[in-house]
Parts: sequence; structure tokens; C-alpha cells
Amino acid sequence: MNLLALDTSTDTLSIAVQRGDAVWEHSGPGGPQTSTQLIPAIQALMAEAGLEFAELAAIVFGRGPGSFTGLRTACSVAQGLAFGARVPVLPMDSLLAVAEQARMQCGCTDLVAVLDARMNEVYHAAYHYGDGRWNDIGEHSGDFGLCAPEALQLPPGTVVAGNALAAYGERLAPQARHVTALPTATAMLRLAPAQLAADRALPADQALPRYIRDKVAQTTAEREAAREAAASAPAPGASPTQP
Repeated sequence: MNLLALDTSTDTLSIAVQRGDAVWEHSGPGGPQTSTQLIPAIQALMAEAGLEFAELAAIVFGRGPGSFTGLRTACSVAQGLAFGARVPVLPMDSLLAVAEQARMQCGCTDLVAVLDARMNEVYHAAYHYGDGRWNDIGEHSGDFGLCAPEALQLPPGTVVAGNALAAYGERLAPQARHVTALPTATAMLRLAPAQLAADRALPADQALPRYIRDKVAQTTAEREAAREAAASAPAPGASPTQP
């Protein structure tokens, strides 16, 4: 199977190309650099693999949740390439790709995938791997959660996989076992065959992001209020001031 996979939902740009059993990978800085680096990196990787875009079974892309700008970039590039090559697109949930990456790194089969949503919040979803496939086990099947890191209450020993620990430290599930994992393009390649077999490939014009919230950023007033709250909070270990 020939596939191209790309993810720009985090600060890391991840691309992978599969030709038969062989896989070529590229990883680099994402964020503001994604818009200028993504297409040249894809072209270089396709050339290494000796593939034309029309030979692809599908173009797999991370649809989110994640960086708003990153998701729009991934969707537009996947859509444009798919239109030109007349091949379908395969949207992939970023949190599912995190779960798959953690399974390959550590053998985890029961975990909560968590990604930094910025604005003092995290995206999360619980998954179980069995019978060769992942199943979400959240309160509402197929739904992702969004909450403050402190609000993610998990039993001790729960495996939390993702990139949010670096941003929030002890605020995020301090009793859990943490595994650093990103929604890599290679994880998406491993997930793609089952998704294709389930007829989840779509026409190019349906390459759309999956947003969990509509708000992109805090207002100036909200940022100022957050700074004032942080400045007035007691330092760690400090005793409360007595009247």
C-alpha cells in the first residue's frame, strides 16, 4: 500500500511516506515554520520513496484536535495534493495517533491521550487497544474532552500519553504514569489500513479539521486578568498572610 501521512497539529512537523513495506520519515520544527516547510518536505520525501502522488492509495492527515493554524495547514495541503492527484484523503484523529505512538513506544494498551490545548487547557480521550484495534472508552464514545489540567482526575497509575506534561507539570494528573508521545505520521500509517478497510477515506473536498472549541485565543482583558491572578498567587510553600 502506498500512503502519504502528515501531521501539523503540534509544534512538531511530522511526515511519513509508505511504499509497500518501506517507510520514509521526516520530523522537524512546526509552528510558524510549517507553512513554508511542509510542501517542500513532502516533495522531498516522495522523491526519496520514488512515488508519484497519483500512485497513493490515500493522503492521511491529522485533523485534530490541536493547533488551529496547524490543522488548517494540514487540511489545505492534504486537500490540494489530493485534488491534484485525484486520490482520497483519510482524516485521522490526533489523540488516536498519540495513543498508537505510545503503544509502539511503551506497549501501552489502556491510556488517556492528552495534548496541550494552550490557554491553560488540555484535550483528552481515553482508549483501549484489543483485538488489533483501538476503541475509545470515554463517557461519550467518539467525543474528546477539553478541560483545565487540574480537572483531569484519574486513578493512580493511569497511563497518560501526550505532550502536556512539559507545559503543566504537577498540575496534570500527578499520580499518573506519564509517557511523552506525539501524533506522528508513522503512527498514522499504522492506523491507516484499518481506517481504509472501514471505508473512512473521503473525497478531497471533505478534508476538514476537527475542532473541540471555537475560541482561538484569549482577549486582552482575559490575558491581563490571568497575569494579575498569577502575580497575586502565593509562592509555592509560602504561608498565608495573616490579617
